Amino acid sequence: MWKFMALSSVFPLLFLHCSLFVALVSGCKTLQGSPPVVIARGGFSGIFPDSSLPSYNLALKATSTNITLWCDVQLTKDGVGICFPDIKLDNATDISIVYPGKAKDYSVNKVPTRGWFSLDFNFNELENVSLVQGVYSRTNKFDGSNYHISTVENVAKLVKSPSTGLWLNVQHDTFYKHHNLSVEKFLLSLSTKGVSINYISSPNVDFLRRVRSKSVFKKTVTIFRFLEQYKIEPTTNKTYGALLKNLKFIRTFASGILVPKGYIWPVDSQLYLQQHTSLVSDAHKQGLKVFVSDIVNDVPFSYNFSYDPMAECLSFIDNGNFSVDGILSDFPVTPSAAINCFSGLGRNAKKQVETLIISKYGASGDYPACTDLAYKKAKSDGADVIDCPVQISKDGVPFCLSSIDLSKSTTVSDTKFRNRAAIIPEIQNGSGIYTFSLTWNEIKTLNPSILKPFEKYLLFRNPKFKNQGKFVTLSDFLSLAKGSGILINIENAAYLAEKRGLSVTKAVLNTLKKSGYDEQRSPKVMIQSTHKSVLKIFKDKSKYERVYKVGENIRDADKKAIEDIKTFADSVVVQKASVFTQSEAFLVNSTNLVARLQSFKLPVYVETFSNEFVSQAWDYYSDAFVEINSYVVGAKVNGIITDFPKTAVRYTKNKCLKHGNKAPYISPIQPGKLLKQVTDFYLPPPSPPLPVLHDSNVTEPPLPSVSKKLPIFSGAR
Repeated sequence: MWKFMALSSVFPLLFLHCSLFVALVSGCKTLQGSPPVVIARGGFSGIFPDSSLPSYNLALKATSTNITLWCDVQLTKDGVGICFPDIKLDNATDISIVYPGKAKDYSVNKVPTRGWFSLDFNFNELENVSLVQGVYSRTNKFDGSNYHISTVENVAKLVKSPSTGLWLNVQHDTFYKHHNLSVEKFLLSLSTKGVSINYISSPNVDFLRRVRSKSVFKKTVTIFRFLEQYKIEPTTNKTYGALLKNLKFIRTFASGILVPKGYIWPVDSQLYLQQHTSLVSDAHKQGLKVFVSDIVNDVPFSYNFSYDPMAECLSFIDNGNFSVDGILSDFPVTPSAAINCFSGLGRNAKKQVETLIISKYGASGDYPACTDLAYKKAKSDGADVIDCPVQISKDGVPFCLSSIDLSKSTTVSDTKFRNRAAIIPEIQNGSGIYTFSLTWNEIKTLNPSILKPFEKYLLFRNPKFKNQGKFVTLSDFLSLAKGSGILINIENAAYLAEKRGLSVTKAVLNTLKKSGYDEQRSPKVMIQSTHKSVLKIFKDKSKYERVYKVGENIRDADKKAIEDIKTFADSVVVQKASVFTQSEAFLVNSTNLVARLQSFKLPVYVETFSNEFVSQAWDYYSDAFVEINSYVVGAKVNGIITDFPKTAVRYTKNKCLKHGNKAPYISPIQPGKLLKQVTDFYLPPPSPPLPVLHDSNVTEPPLPSVSKKLPIFSGAR
């Protein structure tokens, strides 16, 4: 019987030492004390078509040596075993085009099903069929590459024992048996061909009993695969949920179990974690290994993990209470790196790189931007520098907010202040309700609203806290950030001075002075702006690092522009696309911009790094860790600006950085390498070249003097 454990006993995480880069120790809480196994479902099926040879090869190249290749076994009409993810072929191949009139109706697990089935075709016929991406949210650019269906034997040839293994999953033994095909007979034939099978899994009790009784499989680990708890297991006629309560019975025919992740870490209807169950511990007591499935980077998972698949993996292997014995994933690089690079890291682990981690509106991926909650989270996450985009109220109070337009990060549009909307072309297109139209006391009455940068993909941030937190004045921010570096971002200063009679630069200088920052040499104080005129105001404050932000994507900067920047700035912020260029979410090339700026002794910080997988190029495998690594190790940037500082801070402490580029996960992604595997017909159109930053783009007049306040007209104009 599995019980629920207190979530508070899991977080903060207590860390174990299960890395392959350190000596194995008995403290690793797998059944046998060894590191968990990574199982690549259909290879690297998060990128390439499931079960294609390129998918399997990428899994082998991109992950650790401790990798097991997963093959879903299907049978053809002539009894050939193939690796394919489903009993129907039409979702992940072009068979409906090759054989348009050959769809048939069958009963699959007592459910009438129509489609193209492998048992209706000889293997020679299937050689005319090409694999395609079966998950529509993933790239289809490899669909024209003519990847063929592979036999089990061909996939087995990729296995290099003992460093890699082969896992055969048999989902539909009964179906094939009803049509005079025998999966069992096929598996026995593999032994005569020298194929070594490390694992055989099935949701069918009778099938596993028969397999286990064969002497040729005595070294093969048999795994009982649990389906959804309400479904019926055909041999016992019991639900999988009922069978879960009798692990002792499972042990009579299996050496381990494979369960959906919700069996271990259930979530509520809002996708928040509930208490973990005692399943892993209970199974280990019965001598059963536990493997977890459904670990996928590019689908929404619990909000507790902040869209960070690495955090989810670590919750199964490095939580202080238990560790699963293996992880089944479409993106095997993530669990491999979790096991080898991140497990065993404590909160006090030392940084392995000097890269600065700078927050973007605090931890705005977790809480509403620029609120006390976002800033406290960024600080507890370990961000080196915490940022405040300074806005100014009607009565001259400087405070932190992500935009001068209140409607972008507050609920002001739902209040009585909505009639203060105005169109101001100097600031933005369209209407806005601006900070300088409300007093600070009025602004304090507003509720914050969490940012939704990927709303069109239906990816939302921490909905339970979407309107939580309090806005803070610049003075309050400095108190909250005490002990951390700070970055103060100043924009729209010219408009505010000339048109609204408000000096944001003076307000910042006065607040810093009152807080003692004009006397301290530490912590770091950074003043950022896209405007030369603003940064020149701070030129005499040598204690402050002046940061020039390039407001557009560029591929280079000419010498005169850089020399001009050097006269008023100490460092530069550029966008991600200015370092690695993209086309339709594929990396195309790398620029020399970072190295060029650094050659002029200008540190380079890059923004914005988010955890949501849609923010990352396909080349990064839907994992923020892989993306960050490519900028730190590959481009050698000086700082990362992120709305999820916890993810970036964890990266800087990972153990694999100690080993240089020996670990495959620490080798930076090579831009254009993945794109080269796309056929001409599917290639994205070439993007126009990014511009070069010229001195004319940098030069601007000094800030205007502060004028008398002008009225703000209500409504659109």
